[in-house]
Amino acid sequence: MDSIQAFEKAFNKMTGSKSVHEAALLVENSKGDFSADFGYGGKTVDSPMFTASIGKMFTTTCILTLEKQNQLSLSDPLGKYLDKVVLDGLHIYKGVDYSEKLTISNLLFQTSGLPDWLENGRDKKVFIDADVFLSFEEKIASIKGDKRFFAPGARSRYSDTNFSILGKIIETITQKSLAQVCKDWIFSPLGLSQTYLPTTKEECIVNIFYKEKSLHRPNAMLAASGSGDGITTARELMVFLKAFFNGRLFEKSTFDRLCKYGKLQLTMGGAWYGGGYMRVPLGVARTLFRGSGELLGHTGATASYAFYYPEKDLYFVGDFNQAARPDLPFTMVINLATS
Repeated sequence: MDSIQAFEKAFNKMTGSKSVHEAALLVENSKGDFSADFGYGGKTVDSPMFTASIGKMFTTTCILTLEKQNQLSLSDPLGKYLDKVVLDGLHIYKGVDYSEKLTISNLLFQTSGLPDWLENGRDKKVFIDADVFLSFEEKIASIKGDKRFFAPGARSRYSDTNFSILGKIIETITQKSLAQVCKDWIFSPLGLSQTYLPTTKEECIVNIFYKEKSLHRPNAMLAASGSGDGITTARELMVFLKAFFNGRLFEKSTFDRLCKYGKLQLTMGGAWYGGGYMRVPLGVARTLFRGSGELLGHTGATASYAFYYPEKDLYFVGDFNQAARPDLPFTMVINLATS
């Protein structure tokens, strides 16, 4: 079986699930001499899709660009950029206040120990059951009574709060919206005309499936700034993914610092986290000991995904648009890599 047939078989197996109503997949290599795309339920690689947390890689790119411009250091404390009202009591663990010790690196590598502002049922309240916009200040206020999981730097735990704060730091330094910064530094230079961070409800054109329901949630999308609120297509996301890993957006040597991974909580599909992106190891129990090497990239809570597989020099970009099954991307990319 050749590669295209193997990828098509893997795609068809996943879209056979009753929970999948539409899907798209694009597979390419670095040289540009291999490309295969698949669609399901009327969705194609040129259909609009919600990036969800893949957008954290946009935020990461902006942080690394600011570092290159000497406008910040990853070791900078958050107090250098955040108002005191935001920082006050942000991280208290076992009676010790670590708020002043939190750094940009803690956020980027998901080692802050801060809870996710979408935890404790807030995800259902603001996204599934209703369409609610929370400002940055409201998101921070909502977690201050929550449990902190560990002291900064002790280990890794995935939290959207980390990247919401990074987005705020980018806006504070540049005095521009994150949407404008991403456009100026990423989307326009890469020629991505269909990729943007929405700033108005009218721009939130993508409906999200949750089980059988198709939900229009523009307020919730706008609230996700920094942690992932982009609109794109699989074809344009492929351009970004290649640029992220091949040195077009920042020097490849940067990954010498970013590839320090910490294992995430069990709910994150066996993924590890580096500096702004995920690592999914192959050849381990989670993959039934199939494959070798690793997958590098990101998934989104709406079952979107963008991963690079260095072992075979392949890039996988796609979307299942199913918020009830955030596990689908992990299964998909593992199956693609081991096809």
